[in-house]
Formats: sequence, C-alpha cells, structure tokens
Amino acid sequence: MKKPENLPCYEQYLRHIKLLELQGKAKKTIDSYSRAIRRVSDYFDCCPDELTPEQLQNYFADMVKNHSWSMVKIDRLGLQFYWKHILQKDWQWINIVKPPKVKSIPDILTPSEIERLITHTHKLRYQVYLLTVYSMGLRLQEALSLQVSDIDAERKLVHIRRGKGAKDRMVPLPELTLKALRHYWSIHRHPELLFPNLKGKKENHCLAEGHMDRGGAQQAMKRVIEDSGIKKKSPFIRSGIAGRPIYLNVA
Repeated sequence: MKKPENLPCYEQYLRHIKLLELQGKAKKTIDSYSRAIRRVSDYFDCCPDELTPEQLQNYFADMVKNHSWSMVKIDRLGLQFYWKHILQKDWQWINIVKPPKVKSIPDILTPSEIERLITHTHKLRYQVYLLTVYSMGLRLQEALSLQVSDIDAERKLVHIRRGKGAKDRMVPLPELTLKALRHYWSIHRHPELLFPNLKGKKENHCLAEGHMDRGGAQQAMKRVIEDSGIKKKSPFIRSGIAGRPIYLNVA
C-alpha cells in the first residue's frame, strides 16, 4: 500500500483519523479503519468518494477471495465510518457486502499444554510473558501493557486497564506468576513497565520508552507452538475464561 501522504485523499484520510480519535476509538480500531481507507484508495488509485456501488461490490468480491471474513468486516466498518462521518452520506453496505454471522468456539489450552509451551520457550522474557498470558487468561495486548503499579501483590490481584470494550477489570494473580514477574522485573528494573522493549545495552533496559513489540511476541508464540507440537488451530489460543487463573507446575 502507498504511504498515507501519497494518497489522493490525504486530507480526508487525516480527518478520518481525527474523528476516530475524537470518538474515543481504541488505537487498534483507528489503525484498522484507517488501513481500510488506504487499501481501497490504493486499489482504485482514487478517493473513496469517487467510487460507485458497483466498484465497491467488485472490490469486496476480490477481498472475499483473498482475505478472511474478519478482515472484510473490519474494512466494511472502516468505510462505513468514513461514509457517515467524512462524506456525511448514507452507505448502503448491506447491498454491497454482508459478512456472515459466525459463532465459533475458541480452542482451549489445558494446563499441561501451557506447561509444554513455556518449557519450549528459550528466552526468559517470553517465558514470563506466556506464563502471564495463559495463567491469567489475558489477551496479548493486555499482558504487554501491564505496569508495575497494576500488581497488587498483597491481595494477589492484577488491574487490567482498558481491556476489551475499553473496560477495566481485576484478575486473580497466581503465586507462580507473581514470583516469575518479580524475578523478571529484578533483571530489567523498569520503573513502570513489566514487559519493556529490551533493546540496546542491558544497563539501558530500565529506560525503555515502550513495551515489548506485539509482533515479536506473536512470532515467538507461533514458533513455540510449532516446536511444542500442539495441534490447536489458532496460534493465540486461550487458556480458558479471561480472569480465571490457571495453576501450573512450571519449574
């Protein structure tokens, strides 16, 4: 895709992002919706407001062939927001594309499978990260965003901030996970982040400006799942219901 500044509708693109921010949309939603505008603009090499319903039908027909329905739905929502708030027009999306409603049951890891994953993880930061994700039933970004102040060691609770639906919640903290987090923090000693982006010299780890890279964590999880021989469908399988601790016997 073209860089945003090279888009024929660059000014509209910036307004689109600004309105998403003003409506309090999550960063991930803003990235996804703005990517939808870049993708369709790049596909036709023109501004979206110049497209006819027939062109959009052909565009989404091509998307259905090459992408998941999940991505199709996200792009549809991004364009729908654009039509409503930027162009201030009514977009008849039902006549253009209507993703099917699918209710699927996620793959669930057993405690023994989680132990296998952690055993096959060679880097300490990913070991502790995987333990944190699976032992507390967290989403990837929830674990990455954890801060030192979110840990209530006395009550064995963790404050998850702005989770799904931008809602906070308290999650039980298993003793093993607390010990692992303490050990890992004693190595990097970042004043705020539990999983800082460890780049450069070791003595500078405590000065990291952001948390561990999400893409790097995802790739590490994929490799570990392949190495462990677990045959679940999704590479980011959950350990159970979010907020329910899983008690493990990982050395």
